[in-house]
This record gives sequence, structure tokens and C-alpha cells, in this order.
Amino acid sequence: MNIVRHRKIFYIISGLLIAGSIAAVMIWGLNFGIDFKGGAILEVSYAENQRPEQDNVEDIISAQNIGEASIRPTGEEGYIIRIKALSEGERTLFVTALARGNEGFEVKRSDSIGPILGKELQSKAIISIILVMIAIVLFITFAFRKVSEPVSSFKYGLIAIIALLHDVIVPTGAFAILGHYHGLEIDALFVTALLVILGFSVHDTIVVFDRVRENLKLDAEKQVTKRVPATPFEEVVGQSISQTFTRSINTSLTVLLSLIALYYFGPEATRNFSLALFIGIAMGTYSSVFIGSPLLVTIQKWQEKRKKA
Repeated sequence: MNIVRHRKIFYIISGLLIAGSIAAVMIWGLNFGIDFKGGAILEVSYAENQRPEQDNVEDIISAQNIGEASIRPTGEEGYIIRIKALSEGERTLFVTALARGNEGFEVKRSDSIGPILGKELQSKAIISIILVMIAIVLFITFAFRKVSEPVSSFKYGLIAIIALLHDVIVPTGAFAILGHYHGLEIDALFVTALLVILGFSVHDTIVVFDRVRENLKLDAEKQVTKRVPATPFEEVVGQSISQTFTRSINTSLTVLLSLIALYYFGPEATRNFSLALFIGIAMGTYSSVFIGSPLLVTIQKWQEKRKKA
């Protein structure tokens, strides 16, 4: 109940997070990886204690005249190198230059994607996220179709979308900041992470909404059988949040702990993926409890004011 009573505080917190995230994207933009802007990625490893210094690798790349490159150490003996798309001949010369004087040199991964395919993937990623959100609105509207008072089922769906936008915008803003300061890139796995976040967040939101629906139904039955006055909607929502709060937090904690383990002990390729999931799922739990359900009360009060006016 305290969550509903102090909902404006949580609205302000979310407003600041969203404003900061949008500002970060507008100011610094997103650091798109080769999945979206085209290019090549090489993961190379050297024999034990033979990995050259990063400055030496940068000198090799400069000598090849292949433009800018991003070099990131991975593990104890390797590098992940991101460069522009190379022809087969250029790639062979580049790998030969990297391997010169190192018998234990090995190319562990080599991926390449053209700029046209990258733009196509970017547009499809945006479309897929929009379609998922539309499907969620339609599903929630249908699932809560018998709920009309005091808030209609369609508004349950719209509130869920507001919460989902919150859960997508914040990790996107976080990656804009991390991309500017630490070089984190937006790749296809980031889009996958956003879709997973949408599914997890709407699941959490529906759990609370469903408890609100059940409590409204129980309250209506009490009004008929026991002839008691209707419980205020704000109190029904507060009670529903209290009943599902522990479950939501415990469920999210188990997932977040797993993601922490994946981030620190998993492979380099999934590190950004697990980080995006961690931020998004944490925000999803926050929005389902502190934003989505209190918004039901806010909309109900707005409706009352409009009727009185």
C-alpha cells in the first residue's frame, strides 16, 4: 500500500532514468557493431606468454592501411579485433601479419557482414520490437476483457506498454553511456536481450495485474453476499502488490544472480548480452511493481476527476 501512496516518488525516479537515457542516446548515440554497420570481427589467440602488447597489434593494423580498428583483450592470451569489411586477400595478409613470429597463433573466430545486410538487420530489429509490443497490448486487452471497472482492459494494455518502454529505454541509454566511455557495442545479441526483457517484464506485470483482477472479483462478491461497501481501488491495488511483491523479487533475484555469474565467468561473446539482460530485468521488476500497478490508480483517479468536471 505504501508503494501506491508514494507512487509519485517512483514516477520521478523513472522519469529521471528515462530522461537521462534519452539524453545519452541523443548526445552520444549508439555504438553499433558490425552486425548493424558492416565490418569484420576476428578473435585471435597466441601461445602462452607470447601475446604481443596491444600497442604492437595497433601498429600492425596501421601498417596494413585498413582503417580504424577496435582491439579488446580477451582472456589471458587473445584479442578481439573489429575492423572494416575485408576482401579475402586483405584478410589473408592481415592474419599473416598478426601471426608473424608467433607459432601458437590461432584464429578462433572470424565473422564478416556487409553494410547493406547490416542496415536490413537494423530495420528488422526495430520492426520486431514494435510488433512484439503491439502483440502484448492485444494479448493483455483480450486477457483482461472482462475487467471494465474502474479501469478498462485496454488501459491495462497501454500501461503495460508504458512499463515496457521504460524497460527498453533504460538499458539502451546505459549502453549509449557505456559505448561512449568503454566502447561497448550494440549487436544482434543486444536486440535479443531486449526481446527477452520484454517477455520477462510483461510476465511480471501480468502477475500483478492478474492479482488486481482477482481481488476486484472477490471484492464484488463480498459486496453482494456480505453487503459491504466497495473497497477503494487504490487499496485493492496496494493489496495486490503486497501479495505478489515477495514472489516478484525472489524470482528476479534468482535470474539476476545467474546473470552475474554469466557476466563474470561466461565467455566474452555473451558478456554484453548478460549485462543488457541484467539491467533490463532489474528495470522490469522495478517497473512492474513500482510503475505499472500504481499507474492503474493514477488513471482511475484521473477518470474520477474528469467525471466530476
